[in-house]
Amino acid sequence: MQNTNLWWKERVVYQIYPRSFQDSNGDGIGDIPGIISRLDELAALGIGIIWLSPVYRSPDADNGYDISDYRSIDPRFGTMDDMDALIAEARKRDIKIIMDLVINHTSDEHEWFQKSRDKNSPYRDYYIWQPPKGGVHGQGRKSQPNNWTSFFMEDVWEFDEQSGEYYLHLFHKKQPDLNYKNPKVIEEIKGILRFWLDKGIAGFRCDVINIIYKTSLADGKQRGILPGMEWYKSQEGNHAILQELRRDVLDKYDCFTVGETVMVDLDEAKALCDTGRKELDMLFYFEHLEVDRRISRFIPKKFKAEKLLAVFTKWQQGLEWNAVYLENHDQPRIVSHYGVDEVPGILWFRSATLLAILEFTLRGTPFIYQGQEIGMTNFDFTSLDQVKDVESHNLNRLMKRYHIPAFLRWKWLKASSRDNARTPVQWSAEDGAGFTTGTPWLGINRNYKRINYASQKKCRGSILDYYKKLIALRAGSETLKYGEFKPIGSKGGIIAYERTLGDETWTVLLNFSRKPAGTAFLEKTATGSLLIRSSSTIAFSNADRKELTETLLPYEALVLKE
Repeated sequence: MQNTNLWWKERVVYQIYPRSFQDSNGDGIGDIPGIISRLDELAALGIGIIWLSPVYRSPDADNGYDISDYRSIDPRFGTMDDMDALIAEARKRDIKIIMDLVINHTSDEHEWFQKSRDKNSPYRDYYIWQPPKGGVHGQGRKSQPNNWTSFFMEDVWEFDEQSGEYYLHLFHKKQPDLNYKNPKVIEEIKGILRFWLDKGIAGFRCDVINIIYKTSLADGKQRGILPGMEWYKSQEGNHAILQELRRDVLDKYDCFTVGETVMVDLDEAKALCDTGRKELDMLFYFEHLEVDRRISRFIPKKFKAEKLLAVFTKWQQGLEWNAVYLENHDQPRIVSHYGVDEVPGILWFRSATLLAILEFTLRGTPFIYQGQEIGMTNFDFTSLDQVKDVESHNLNRLMKRYHIPAFLRWKWLKASSRDNARTPVQWSAEDGAGFTTGTPWLGINRNYKRINYASQKKCRGSILDYYKKLIALRAGSETLKYGEFKPIGSKGGIIAYERTLGDETWTVLLNFSRKPAGTAFLEKTATGSLLIRSSSTIAFSNADRKELTETLLPYEALVLKE
């Protein structure tokens, strides 16, 4: 249903991973002053919202997702004055800012956790503590309270010598889970929300937000790598908390929330973000990035275009509104995943623009990840020593335990590591890629001489130029923003769908193949005026429709309007 009153449906979101965006002081780590220095580039791109990954004070065990103080800025990124300046400067350019809300867990260095280690402290029940099974610690996993496993492939329980009990951590051992059965914890979170909303923040991306409530600590009955998930994924208590936060805080501000949801299915997603329930405004699911994966994003299988179309159809038609994205800080670069990253090369250009066309012709709020707009690729790793991601190293140890050969472990990790998306933005062909004058915290892809913002800014018809024009095209089209999504069909690497509103129809044809593909299989042949072709600049023409639609070149996309 069309609703033009909600600004977050109209605008395009740009995710910034601060430590890799722009370094202003030469220490090799991106920072808030660096972000301020690039606001004009984002405004020129057409961005209306910035999603800022964590800049809170943190010991940095998981790149800032282990927060030790929600009301202060980590010195690596700047000061609170810098943050206030960022909000003000963004506002001058009509750009709103949303922040990461990481509330499933805190850092173990947070004041709350340190106080909770005392059994008599009023903070004890802020976290989930349990005694050793049988009352005896020291028997390995046998003494742990249950059989759960963490998302980082570690034990989910950590024994604390000071208190004589275990604490729960679904992620890193330095990220203890909060106890949402304690009303005081919920009140603390409300205070954090108000603090940032009063500063002018326009909303939150809510980290792993469908697993914050643990109904039971019983053993997991289901087998697999994450036993116990039935006790914490999308629980009724979780819904109640989201409704309370919305009712008591969020609805009193002009803001929105988007949730990162773990292994969510469509029914769970509807319960989390359908309008009438008043929980989340929209959410991120992962299924469209896993059609060529056997286990999450790690173990590959053959890509099938028809499967991709089926997944998009399911979510586009199943939810009232979608968060549309192809990249983020946890996923490989999309041109390396579903495209061709041979640089330089026509297939790299075509696949990067094809994927941009895909994103901006789907229904929902588009989310771009930094560097996506210039076709940045996966990092050119040569060994695991270059990888800093804790998840990748833990997964390598797990696969080694199962006797997976070293060459295969490396092949899978190289393609799937979260560090692929976390390498510094390639701003120019200068030393340090225009990101830093110092030593970058994570390696810079050697292709920065060929892929960088400065060179594409000067080039009409570049990938950057495509993104600018696509953002403008969406902004001027009610059909692209609010039209119904209808699948047409898929065969031989092609997917085809329509967006319709009233008497207007946009037809999208995308060839996800290294081979030319015919479109004769389509029940409905695309008609109308050519608007976009990914093998050339965005055009507005009335070229021969038959010639245009009989065959698509490798990684070519066509969009027609009638």
